[in-house]
Amino acid sequence: MDFDLKIFLETLPLLVKGAGITIMLTVVSSALGIVIGFFMAQGRVARAALPRRVAAVYVFFFRTMPLLLTLTLLYYGLPSLGINIDALPVAIVGLSITFGAYATEIIRAGIESVAPAQIRAARAIGLSHFQAMRWVILPQAMRRVLAPLSNEVLSTLKQTSLVSTIAIADLLRVGVETMSWRANTFSPLMGVALGYFILALPLIGLNKFLETRIRVT
Repeated sequence: MDFDLKIFLETLPLLVKGAGITIMLTVVSSALGIVIGFFMAQGRVARAALPRRVAAVYVFFFRTMPLLLTLTLLYYGLPSLGINIDALPVAIVGLSITFGAYATEIIRAGIESVAPAQIRAARAIGLSHFQAMRWVILPQAMRRVLAPLSNEVLSTLKQTSLVSTIAIADLLRVGVETMSWRANTFSPLMGVALGYFILALPLIGLNKFLETRIRVT
């Protein structure tokens, strides 16, 4: 084992900087992914065939596409079409649309978990379909999907490590570069593992809290 406490401590400031990039990618991509999922879920439960099909194709495509392949296609494929995008926007787009595909199904399931009789009752008292969704269905559905969405945020946190392949100095890439620079494998990677553990711990706690709260209520 080549663990060196001195190297480990010297690496920590660099890893903290890389962790900042990881946190930013997780927060921004998760927020955008939830927005995408919200609108696509409306398409999945729409009465009209066109939005249902568009949403279904989107979900199917990005749930079957490995995130690493999505990032690679966006970063290396788009320039061949004359579209040049920096690595950071590519990472955010790739993470967001992948998160959105999973969030779509989570939110759709939440909407469909609400008894259909409730929307019929809402329509019976004069609410439009949009008003019934906004005031009756969605408040109940969103409460039920908070725990699964928090779990998806945790998954996205770990998936951000893939952006290291497109030269973004996230937590993992900083650790790997330090490993090469200092010719020491174990010390930097121990810092990387510790970083992911610290970042994931609050999300795991949040997920457990939300699951418990939903069961109680």
